[in-house]
Amino acid sequence: MSEKQISVTQIKSSIGAKPKTRGTLRALGLGRIGKTNTLPDRPEIRGMLLRVPHLVEVTEGGE
Repeated sequence: MSEKQISVTQIKSSIGAKPKTRGTLRALGLGRIGKTNTLPDRPEIRGMLLRVPHLVEVTEGGE
């Protein structure tokens, strides 16, 4: 029984962003424009994504 997955891609730069925002991107495994990471669809991950919606693109069911 595996968890659902989401694919997160960074689409904008974190230059000029606040340190907490940059830290959230690093915690999501991102750091450069175009970098993609597949993460489990859990509430704590969703909360982190709500902090940086202007910098990332989320795709449901990423593999």
